[in-house]
Amino acid sequence: MSDLFETATVTAEYSAKDIEVLEGLEPVRMRPGMYIGGTDERALHHLVAEVLDNSMDEAVAGHASRIEVELHENGAVSITDNGRGIPIDPHPKYKDRSALEVILTTLHSGGKFNSKAYETSGGLHGVGISVVNALSEKMSVEVARDKQVWRQDYSRGHAVSGLENIGATSNRRGTKVTFLPDPEIFGENAQLKPARLYQMAKSKAYLFRGVEIRWQCAPVLLKDGDETPQKDTLHFPGGLNDYLTTALEKRSKVTAENFHGKAPLPDGMGQVEWAIAWPEYGDGNIRSYCNTVPTPQGGTHEAGIRAALLKGIKAYGELVGNKKAAAITGEDIFTSSCALISVFIKNPQFQGQTKDKLTNPEASRLVELAVRDHFDHWLSGAPDMANDLLAWTLERVEERLRRKQEKDVKRQTATSRRKLRLPGKLADCSQDAAKGTEIYIVEGDSAGGSAKQARDRRTQAILPIRGKILNVASATRDKIRANQEIGDINQALGCGSGDKYREEDLRYEKVIIMTDADVDGAHIATLLITYFYQEMPELIKNGHLYLAQPPLYRIAQGGKVLYARDDAHKDELITRDFSGRGKIEVSRFKGLGEMPPAQLRETTMTPGKRTLLRVIIPEGARLATSEKVDQLMGKKPELRFQFIQENAPRAKELDI
Repeated sequence: MSDLFETATVTAEYSAKDIEVLEGLEPVRMRPGMYIGGTDERALHHLVAEVLDNSMDEAVAGHASRIEVELHENGAVSITDNGRGIPIDPHPKYKDRSALEVILTTLHSGGKFNSKAYETSGGLHGVGISVVNALSEKMSVEVARDKQVWRQDYSRGHAVSGLENIGATSNRRGTKVTFLPDPEIFGENAQLKPARLYQMAKSKAYLFRGVEIRWQCAPVLLKDGDETPQKDTLHFPGGLNDYLTTALEKRSKVTAENFHGKAPLPDGMGQVEWAIAWPEYGDGNIRSYCNTVPTPQGGTHEAGIRAALLKGIKAYGELVGNKKAAAITGEDIFTSSCALISVFIKNPQFQGQTKDKLTNPEASRLVELAVRDHFDHWLSGAPDMANDLLAWTLERVEERLRRKQEKDVKRQTATSRRKLRLPGKLADCSQDAAKGTEIYIVEGDSAGGSAKQARDRRTQAILPIRGKILNVASATRDKIRANQEIGDINQALGCGSGDKYREEDLRYEKVIIMTDADVDGAHIATLLITYFYQEMPELIKNGHLYLAQPPLYRIAQGGKVLYARDDAHKDELITRDFSGRGKIEVSRFKGLGEMPPAQLRETTMTPGKRTLLRVIIPEGARLATSEKVDQLMGKKPELRFQFIQENAPRAKELDI
């Protein structure tokens, strides 16, 4: 061991000559990951963001109203603003160099270390544009100030020309930066993507409604089928709410209007703007920004919004007397939302140079205070929307608690998904595509046999179930999972249930409950609707669930035959459509199983002749619906007894 020690001591000489000093921008080229997070595609596009952020800072400060972003055929990009222009006079500390050259070639230089030049800004470390210069094969900067245009060229962090006056101008001011990313850093095949840059420019325009961004891209860079325009002018007076409305235009939402607004932060610390919507189904998506810089990892501004929403919805639940609201968490109300949050604050603190996360501790409190009052007023001003949002949030609570109980159930992935298994009693249709197909859920084998003979085999499937299925509103999760009828329905539909529901896996366009037109049939239909409401609410929200309307009576006189759905309809038909001549024969169907297949096909299953009732949740009635299901189908019999007592006087004729 001592020999080894001695050998190591002799060979590991370490002296002053081993200390390497990197000057200027050399550290950036040697370790780019420290400054832009790597050398991948994300880092490549971060270069554009650094330059664009400088122009946005000019706009936010009130000095620029227009920004131009142009992607050239050779892969270079130009960003131009009509702001004040980078100073070109000699720098007090480096009298032989202009302020422009100092900013472009020196780390930690810029006008944003104090609040004299910029009250709020996205670039704070003084390394942004100098890093872009260091990692660019070529860069040129044009500055229009005092009716003169100046230009200087750079390469890989060094000035390759002096500052040159290229002429006078009477109607131009601001800064134009053109740079070509260095293939030595990012690779020979690295290219800026038009679609990504266009979306970046678009998001900046939404973030600050006072700026107009003009986009232009060389046509050769746009591929066939590419939705990115060659030219566009981006200006959105509605700010974040315009963006969110456009992004969600094809998705159904819980509330008819987005919760959006703009407010100053307390103590004159800046301002916050937000736009939040809650999609009926699918994942949420939260995007936040600070001083127009994206913060993909969130931070304290997101925490403030989360707290405001959580406290607001819980307070509203308490106001309307809903005790379940006490169980709501931030995950239930915020994580499943689609939200855009933008704050402008003084002296923001970010995690890392790429500014992925805001860390100012006071931001959480300030944002919460600014947003909370607006949320309370929004809820109280639109009770229908507030009730729908509360009911939807409580559904998330139940789903979260359900997932917690189902520890033995793992989320299936595309690679682990088992082969499709279909229940043995299912008579499937022959068409593979879901569009245009329908499945009838019927009670009993006799009704199933009649329906199978009456159906169109190409587009109509039949699934018989046995008797009254389990009441899922009052059953445990173990009982629901063990129930054979529920298992058969799940297998037949193929779309999963609860948080595993996948709209794209639904095997039929219409799910039709077809039961006898009597009290027992209505009870079975109610149990099935309760199941779909609790376990597959998206099936109802997306318009897939229907009730068939089979007739209860057959009325015949001579060669004339009509069908009536109930007693009132029967009396109406007899009075209106049958004459006094000849005997009128009225027969009552005991059930679907007693109906000849031809009559079942004609009256109940043939499109164009049948009547289908689509099951819906009326807008603004989500909370009332949830409470009614809980009252009539839940675990508390005293609530059902109360309902019977209140409604008994209205019952005139009972079918017992």
